[in-house]
Amino acid sequence: MKIGFIGDIVGRPARDTIGENLKRLREEYQLDIVIANYENASHGFGLTEKNCVELLDHGIDVMSGGNHSFDKKEILTLFDRYPLIRPVNYPKETEGTGIHITTISEYKVAIINLMGYYTMPMVDNPFTKIVEVVEELEAQGIKHIIIDMHAESTAEKQTLLHLLRERVSAIIGTHTHIGTDDLQINMGCCYVTDVGMTGCRDNVIGMSTDTPIRRYLQGTGGHFDIPDSCQTHLQMIIFELDDAGRSIDAQKIKLLDDGREIATKAFKQTSIK
Repeated sequence: MKIGFIGDIVGRPARDTIGENLKRLREEYQLDIVIANYENASHGFGLTEKNCVELLDHGIDVMSGGNHSFDKKEILTLFDRYPLIRPVNYPKETEGTGIHITTISEYKVAIINLMGYYTMPMVDNPFTKIVEVVEELEAQGIKHIIIDMHAESTAEKQTLLHLLRERVSAIIGTHTHIGTDDLQINMGCCYVTDVGMTGCRDNVIGMSTDTPIRRYLQGTGGHFDIPDSCQTHLQMIIFELDDAGRSIDAQKIKLLDDGREIATKAFKQTSIK
């Protein structure tokens, strides 16, 4: 099976870019499912129902979140009606679920949203929690397991790789908005520290530059806004899983609004050290 994963969707420019390109990409790369991170989809903070429906109509199948999942309070009413998940290591009393299980080509596929510790809201230990979750899925006979690791710390993401690379299909990093160049297949696990955001590419992590410049020059805050017009890009990881749930191929697609499409193949890491 072939899976597409889109990193943090940042505002209307990202939604428009996905709308203009995703259906073609799904057909061209013969994708069975597309996963995306929604937490910045509605003007940079959270997700509204209107934008949720819009993104699903564009061809996204499942959406995961992060530290901004609950910025729009209406999301509390959306979890039961749409294929949305939030970090699985939020307290058990939190609305929503952190796992979405679907069936592709007769195989059950589990998509998990996990959030790191560093600079993040109060959550349960991501490492002990994910081991518990993976064990439960293994007990159900589920071998196709995909994790969106939403974390600031690169060390947390890389530690998760070494903890679970022989037990899960893919660990895809999100949150920083800056794509990394370490896409790899490590002992059958597709891994990248961060996919990178989809949205405006000519400013600061998808937001207008005025507020961050003022913050760093003057020490004063302000509201982050998304520009009305900008240069955009779409960043997506495409990976293929075999019948046993192991990653056998992966590449990153970076699609720019000027028509350039840059594809980068994953390297294979086989060392057990």
